[in-house]
Amino acid sequence: MFPDAHCELDFTSPFELLIATVLSAQTTDVRVNSVTPALFAAYPSAADLASADPAHVEELIQPTGFFRAKTKSIIGLSQALAERFGGEVPGKLDDLVTLPGVGRKTANVVLGNAFDVPGLTIDTHFNRLSRRWGWTQSTDPDQIETDVAALFPKKEWTILSHRVIWHGRRYCHARRPACGVCPLAQLCPSFGEGPTDPTAAAKLVRDGPRS
Repeated sequence: MFPDAHCELDFTSPFELLIATVLSAQTTDVRVNSVTPALFAAYPSAADLASADPAHVEELIQPTGFFRAKTKSIIGLSQALAERFGGEVPGKLDDLVTLPGVGRKTANVVLGNAFDVPGLTIDTHFNRLSRRWGWTQSTDPDQIETDVAALFPKKEWTILSHRVIWHGRRYCHARRPACGVCPLAQLCPSFGEGPTDPTAAAKLVRDGPRS
């Protein structure tokens, strides 16, 4: 199911993915992808971004929203990378979560997609769908991660995250899921939360990472 599901943030290195993931908070991957080329052209490494003029960084990432807080985070984490990790992104969760603005969700995105270390990405879509499907009753990301990890082999965690998020963005929306055309309808215990008429449901399907 969903063979095209993948990380929808553009990146060419662990550093770029880390920065892009921090920027993706409260905005779309499309918007992040629109600003990162200029950001990484100006600041291609942790050392470069660590010494950046905050005002210039704010200008570059302004379209992503919360740009002042995000600027503080990405400059701060770049300084931490330069000071504590030789300018390289560490490949361990315990190290990643010590960086400013980096929690388990961001760390697992980086580990799974840049280092091939399996991890579950509990974003807003995964949170919602895991409860709709009965995988967990919790709304706490850490508890959801624990509950879902017990259900699936570790080697599947990263691709599972991509597929769940892919489905959540396109079909299983928060307010009006497209139940009538959902490819998982026959398996879903929450079928009927959205329109079940195929014509009405088809109008709700999105074709890209808008959220």
